[in-house]
Amino acid sequence: MIEREFVLENRVGLHARPAAKLVGTSNKFKSRITVSCNGRDANAKSILNILALGAEHGAKIKVRTEGEDEETAMKAIEDLVSNKFYDD
Repeated sequence: MIEREFVLENRVGLHARPAAKLVGTSNKFKSRITVSCNGRDANAKSILNILALGAEHGAKIKVRTEGEDEETAMKAIEDLVSNKFYDD
């Protein structure tokens, strides 16, 4: 299992478009991917779960990857978040 913390620096946090990009990226991997924010956990492969987190700009999120491709999955998510979901 790999666990990392990120700060959402894109303008809108995990709302529609960034959430869809996170889910699309997560679904490319076999590993279980969980995003935590505001005391809640969400399956990163579910758009409804991610939107329900209500993660706004500046929020800290914790991402956990667990499975056979966990390292590659974490790297892909790290790239997505650090590049502000390619939206800004």
